[in-house]
Amino acid sequence: MDQTVQTIQHWTDGAAWTGASDRWGEVTNPATGAVTGRVALASRFDADHVIARAEAAAQEWRRTSLAKRTQVMFAFRELLNARKDELAAIITSEHGKVHSDALGEVARGQEVVEFACGMSHLLKGGHSDGVSTGVDVHSTREGLGVVGIISPFNFPAMVPMWFFPIAIGAGNTVVLKPSEKDPSAANWIAALWKEAGLPDGVFNVLHGDKEAVDALLESPVVQSVSFVGSTPIAQYVYENASKAGKRVQALGGAKNHMVVLPDADLDLAADAAVNAGFGSAGERCMAISVLVAVGGVADDLVARIADRTTTLVTGAGAKDSEGGEADMGPLVTRAHRDKVAGYIDSGEEAGAKVVVDGRGVRARGGADGFWLGPTLFDHVTPEMEIYREEIFGPVLSVIRVETYEEALALVNDNAYGNGTAVFTNDGGAAKRFENDVQVGMIGVNVPIPVPVAYYSFGGWKRSLFGDTHAHGVEGVHFFTRGKVVTTRWIDPANRPEGGLNLGFPRHD
Repeated sequence: MDQTVQTIQHWTDGAAWTGASDRWGEVTNPATGAVTGRVALASRFDADHVIARAEAAAQEWRRTSLAKRTQVMFAFRELLNARKDELAAIITSEHGKVHSDALGEVARGQEVVEFACGMSHLLKGGHSDGVSTGVDVHSTREGLGVVGIISPFNFPAMVPMWFFPIAIGAGNTVVLKPSEKDPSAANWIAALWKEAGLPDGVFNVLHGDKEAVDALLESPVVQSVSFVGSTPIAQYVYENASKAGKRVQALGGAKNHMVVLPDADLDLAADAAVNAGFGSAGERCMAISVLVAVGGVADDLVARIADRTTTLVTGAGAKDSEGGEADMGPLVTRAHRDKVAGYIDSGEEAGAKVVVDGRGVRARGGADGFWLGPTLFDHVTPEMEIYREEIFGPVLSVIRVETYEEALALVNDNAYGNGTAVFTNDGGAAKRFENDVQVGMIGVNVPIPVPVAYYSFGGWKRSLFGDTHAHGVEGVHFFTRGKVVTTRWIDPANRPEGGLNLGFPRHD
């Protein structure tokens, strides 16, 4: 096996750039535990340099015609589609998710690229002729300038693509700060933009940790910040970027509930619970982590989930791994694997019933990989740590309640409001749930209700700081601001009387 350690540098002005910092972070292959890369960790000088290069490119890109910007976007889309397998392989090698899941991530990100290919009509202004005698009004939408994106480890391609296609299409330049845990996808995307014809400096990658984040939050050049990550960091980003006068969309954590009503198709519900609970090793902000069994369905449903869970193969995610692709890969780092295992210990100690235990999984992969198998708890109560905390791993907790009202209260009383789902064959019950629940994204017999690109992604409560969701029309408005122009042209043949008038102007 090739153990070459790659050097992962910043990307600015259309090329890799080492920077001045002497700090480096380790990047690992989660399936083997081996160090595969060293990533530059930016100093404030490095961050300011990258931001300055984005600023230098901003005016020219803003003045570039919509037609040209759209052509570049289409070229990027075609290149991404042709080479998506390469990007998926990079994601698998550093994040650990299986190759088919990584391809799915790229496909969902590509939906936003395709949306941005046709977003010119959303940048149109309005025109009103003759609002007053000889006076017309028109409006325009223009890009902000330099925008910052801070993305998480769990979707190193899709989450940045929620933001940067719309930002670039609207005439902004971008500084992307990816997670230092799996940074290579960002550089691959940057090189693809260059190949697509994007001018140097329009898309930049700044690698690093808190020092790089703080530089983006505090820089007077950066006009907006888009963030996805944990709730404590989302709140930090929101408070500090807002204090610096920036627009902010900061998407935080989740504790997504799936409510199963007594009339639901239990086979469908069991399949959905396994898929949504353990896909990508539970490292999804839209993963189902709590299943609320209503009425008398719990025993049957838990048995069906357990039966399916024990058939899953945990192993290396690479497409050509021995024995074919596994169902679920490792967790992203050893520290995160140990943290999730600690939650399982906590749940067992608190009295929850461990139906399926992933701590002793025999994974198909390296002995030093960051393995943790699917874990299923039953008889969980709201006071337990495994219910209260966002675990972000392959742990599914079952809570039993007697009524719809109890189930609804659990969802609405939770501090998070990212996603939820209800499984039922009763249209009236589904509609009632849709109206009653205090959550931003809702699935009816759909366990992971991630909206398509022309709708917006975003939660409520402590799952979102700021009032603008990602992508869709809200994304276009986030990355643009409006101008309104009031115009009067004087007809020499019908010139109005002049003179001084200090009264407030009226429309006549």
